[in-house]
Amino acid sequence: MSALTIYSDTDATAPRWQSHEGDAIQRELNAIGVRFERWQADSELGANPDAETVIAAYQHAIDRLVAEKGYQSWDVISMRPDNPQREALRAKFLAEHTHGEDEVRFFVEGAGLFCLHIQGKIYQILCEKNDLISVPAGTPHWFDMGEAPHFTAIRVFDNPEGWIDRFTGDAIADAYPRLVR
Repeated sequence: MSALTIYSDTDATAPRWQSHEGDAIQRELNAIGVRFERWQADSELGANPDAETVIAAYQHAIDRLVAEKGYQSWDVISMRPDNPQREALRAKFLAEHTHGEDEVRFFVEGAGLFCLHIQGKIYQILCEKNDLISVPAGTPHWFDMGEAPHFTAIRVFDNPEGWIDRFTGDAIADAYPRLVR
């Protein structure tokens, strides 16, 4: 179940607000300029869909985003617990960073935890199947895929070269809860 937990950026021990309700999550995130939506596939994708099947199922929604925001490219990323690079990739994404473009992810299956550092708060968004999140360009954040990652997501980019990160050097991510699955 999707969730949003909000902390102070000076106290990781006590959440200030939490919800599992999609409409409440969307309202809170929209208030800080973060897009959060729920999408549905046109067809059942199965347990481990290939990239072509995923894109075909969501092409209408991707086309809508492209028309609205001018995005230039998209792809599909899948991560499984048996991926030999999972620990290195998790460590990389756990460091606070920004991008020069929006970070748009749609979770086709599985889950991941986006953590945003905005206006003195930490917003931890547990994204699961059917969740779309768009983190605005320049927003400090990190992503936790968990120790045993399992997800497939569509990534949508402004930049045809894809994901380019700028690490902040702030160790704040180390203080906040991780994804446990």
